[in-house]
Amino acid sequence: MTTAWVVDTSPLVHFARAGWLGVLRHLAPDGRIIIPDTVDQEIRSAIRRFPQLTAIAEASWINIVPIDTAATIAAYAGYARHLVGDDDRNIGECGVLALAEVHGYIAIIDDGAAVKIGTENGIVVRRTLGLLCQAVESQRLSLDSVSSIADHLLDTQYRLPMPPGGFVAWARENDLL
Repeated sequence: MTTAWVVDTSPLVHFARAGWLGVLRHLAPDGRIIIPDTVDQEIRSAIRRFPQLTAIAEASWINIVPIDTAATIAAYAGYARHLVGDDDRNIGECGVLALAEVHGYIAIIDDGAAVKIGTENGIVVRRTLGLLCQAVESQRLSLDSVSSIADHLLDTQYRLPMPPGGFVAWARENDLL
């Protein structure tokens, strides 16, 4: 049995804006992902600014799960104490971590603080670039395709640790390929 992915706002938004949302479906277990209602709210509030995000809201393979049980509310509150500031930043990450903790999902998050606290709490956390490197290693995607995806993500101002055209060098320097 494959563990489901619960995905944060940033990967979804940037893949959709770059025109590569289908890659997440291709890589996800059983071609389906889960998002908490907190992520859905963040995405819906950004659709006016980025109409490409409508693809996320309309995707039948993306399941929205509310943070509405005693266990998920308690987990969410615990993460919110550490991650949410006065600007309500990181509410999506808190929802992702709460669902991952309660249901045993794999959390797909790139925010460093959320990755750290999730890992410290025993959650399996994966970052976007790690997913792409694994896709190359498992031959689900070609190296050229992943390099192109990384460049398109950079075009959307996604904060990735390499310059345009630098995915291969970065991955090799970090022993990910």
